[in-house]
Amino acid sequence: MSGNTFGALFRVTTFGESHGKALGAVIDGCPPNLDLGEADIQAELDRRRPGVHKASTSRNEEDRVEILSGVFEGKTTGTPIALLIHNRDADSGAYEELRGVFRPGQGDFTYEKKYGIRDHRGGGRASGRETAARVAAGAVARKLLARKGIEVVGCTVELGGIAIEQYSPSQIAGNRLLCPDPGAAERMELKLQEAMSEGDSLGGIVEIRVTGCPAGLGEPVFDKIDADLAKALMGIGTVKGVEIGAGFEAAGMRGSQCNDPIGPGAFRTNHAGGVLAGITTGQEILIRAACKPIPSIAMEQETIDARGTPVKITVRGRHDACVIPRVIPVCEAMVCLVIADHLLRQTACK
Repeated sequence: MSGNTFGALFRVTTFGESHGKALGAVIDGCPPNLDLGEADIQAELDRRRPGVHKASTSRNEEDRVEILSGVFEGKTTGTPIALLIHNRDADSGAYEELRGVFRPGQGDFTYEKKYGIRDHRGGGRASGRETAARVAAGAVARKLLARKGIEVVGCTVELGGIAIEQYSPSQIAGNRLLCPDPGAAERMELKLQEAMSEGDSLGGIVEIRVTGCPAGLGEPVFDKIDADLAKALMGIGTVKGVEIGAGFEAAGMRGSQCNDPIGPGAFRTNHAGGVLAGITTGQEILIRAACKPIPSIAMEQETIDARGTPVKITVRGRHDACVIPRVIPVCEAMVCLVIADHLLRQTACK
């Protein structure tokens, strides 16, 4: 098992490293006659690429996608779709001094223990750069969902400990952090600037909402849709926690508070986050993903080298100071992949 393939019917295999020649994805199981062009995928990649925020890396990758197969005259053919994204601006020089050192918070130590070899250039496959392939594949899934009237939208609800106080969907696109609370967005920007000036980084929480999803998606017992959503988001390197609906808050509730009353036409509340017994209810699906701070920081840190000798390092190179907002389209992509997969599975069982 390689762990590089995701999904049951809508299957995605990604490949590539941060400083390799290219990244890419192969999608198998996409239905035929779906309108699809490179522009559809590029629009999502542009949201993830560097430069969307002043806290993002200075690495200047255009992330231009090429569709190599599976599309003919603007429509999917039902055969595997191969997507390729070349690395054009990799600079491995800054990593040479770290070749034999395990960077704190990174996958250096664990990759070495698992494989006995690792690509030290920018973290190799453990780099956040790998997520470009996920976004490309998610863009194809999003096209499939749009045909069914399903929409997936993410936003920033917390950054550096500063949480939103109101949720105004119309405000999400109005600031660079994609935050639904303009006042909170301003405070977040100041907090981020403070961390950057100190050579440090920040974490945050992304919220993803799925609307238009029909009731009945999900497979008991081990392929519950909320379990698959949690797995998909936890598969993103920066994500350290996922909650759905009331999430951890539900642990402090009584059953009389947490249960969602059902009326003749609809549920009265949505503490379940749109999922009951691992199957969608038809309500809005509400998910939150907690993202850790970027581990590559300019501050001095303690670690060891490959021989176990204690050393102190300062990580140079080009890095984000926060995964937000660039991680938001990545989270959306993984959710799109899960919903698309379960949508096909539900169709197949009828």
